[in-house]
Amino acid sequence: MSLDLALLPFQLPFMRDAFLICLLVSVPTALLSCFLVLKGWALMGDAVSHAVLPGIVLAWIAGLPLILGAFAAGMLCSLATGWLADNSRVKRDTVMGVVFSGLFGLGIVLNAAFPSDQHLDHVLFGNLLGVGPDDLLTAGLIGGFVSLVLLLKWKDFLLHAFDPVQARVSALRTSWLHYGLLGLLSLTVVATLSSVGLILAVALLVTPGAIAFLLARSFRQMLVIAVPACLLSMVGGTYASFFLDSAPAPTIVLALTLVFLLALSWRLARSSAREGTA
Repeated sequence: MSLDLALLPFQLPFMRDAFLICLLVSVPTALLSCFLVLKGWALMGDAVSHAVLPGIVLAWIAGLPLILGAFAAGMLCSLATGWLADNSRVKRDTVMGVVFSGLFGLGIVLNAAFPSDQHLDHVLFGNLLGVGPDDLLTAGLIGGFVSLVLLLKWKDFLLHAFDPVQARVSALRTSWLHYGLLGLLSLTVVATLSSVGLILAVALLVTPGAIAFLLARSFRQMLVIAVPACLLSMVGGTYASFFLDSAPAPTIVLALTLVFLLALSWRLARSSAREGTA
């Protein structure tokens, strides 16, 4: 491959915008994924990403900004899951599956009943190569806010994830931390709408944290590892999709999966080496 051909993606405006939104989205999703993995909320990211669809459709019907409807639906899913888990015998993961599948089905039915000029495929699978200035601004503002909150309050969120009782004894507002993390999750899903879409957003909210968990020895190291792992996978997947003539979003997910498998292989090889020297 010649140098001119290798640099071609960086010379095209739509590809530069795609790389830019990868940068804006990768930081908050990677940071948040570390907390979701440690707290055991991996399925919550999947639930919220699917549940925002009816909010998007209802916002379009009401003439409201789509991101407002998406955020409201995401918070409704989170709150409904928590209430049902606390007031029924059903386990939380089961409740998540019921709530998000129900809301996702509602969104599909509403979209069929009230056709719009919004492309459902773009909402579900993203439109990374078609992002505009508004998408970049939304992702930048939301991503910057979520990243700032997580970096400033990561110790409080970490204590609440590991030991809620100790967090309460330490005079932390555990309810604020709980619902604050849910709010940040909903905002982050909104920020990924124009890039990887709803269905594939779960990969960005789980895989970077899982990669970092395999490689790091402390939570601080997890945060440091997750961000470049997510960023390189997003940029690398977008770059590879240009030459493979494939959709960027699933290519990004495959890149993340490949990095996870490499991290897992390294961890297993290291464990075998330790056992061999013991």
